[in-house]
Amino acid sequence: MKVEIWSDIACPFCYLGKHHFDEAVKSLPGDAEVDVEWKSFELDPNAERDIKEDLYTKLANKYGRDREWAVESSNAIADKGKALGLEFNMDKIVPTNTFDAHRLLHLAKSKGKQIEAEEALFEAYFRDGKHVGNHEDLIAVGKQIGLEEKDVKSMLSSDQFAEEVREDEALSREFRISGVPFFVINRKYGISGAQPVEHFVQMLSKAQNEEKELIMDTGEKGEACGVDGCD
Repeated sequence: MKVEIWSDIACPFCYLGKHHFDEAVKSLPGDAEVDVEWKSFELDPNAERDIKEDLYTKLANKYGRDREWAVESSNAIADKGKALGLEFNMDKIVPTNTFDAHRLLHLAKSKGKQIEAEEALFEAYFRDGKHVGNHEDLIAVGKQIGLEEKDVKSMLSSDQFAEEVREDEALSREFRISGVPFFVINRKYGISGAQPVEHFVQMLSKAQNEEKELIMDTGEKGEACGVDGCD
């Protein structure tokens, strides 16, 4: 089955949702084939590359709350990550524009390394406090997952894969996706948010069973050939 996932590097629930989804896939029967494709979605496409505010100030201003609320909310997310074995160092996060990070994901996709790139960028942003809008940090992530440094540099110094990012975002609007993560299974089922593992299992199993079903035409039987001849 085909699963398309709209996500942003700067979205903590996308990181959590990825691991819920990964656990669900692991629990499927051995014959299940799941083709995953990550799609670009920018939570703040107008963000500057270099932002003076830290995460807590940015969140407080965005939601009209105080800094204490932003710290408590961020710590709650970090606790959810810890339960999954994920490390969220919220104090180290560097808010930035994620457009070039999305272009790196498309470069990685062209080299068969998109899933590795997605995880590496989440780790860089949430765990390591890397500036994922900075080209040097993006080059380091690319090299980490086995991309050629020259290919990453060439991409970042051009507008390569910009159109692919915009196409993903245009498709998200067609599907009326307003928040991420958002999972689309076989272009039939849409799952919004970092749902529990059990919910992903239920929906993936349903889609897999439907793929196996053969719906018979109850109309008049047409001419055909079988093991005993043709009629």
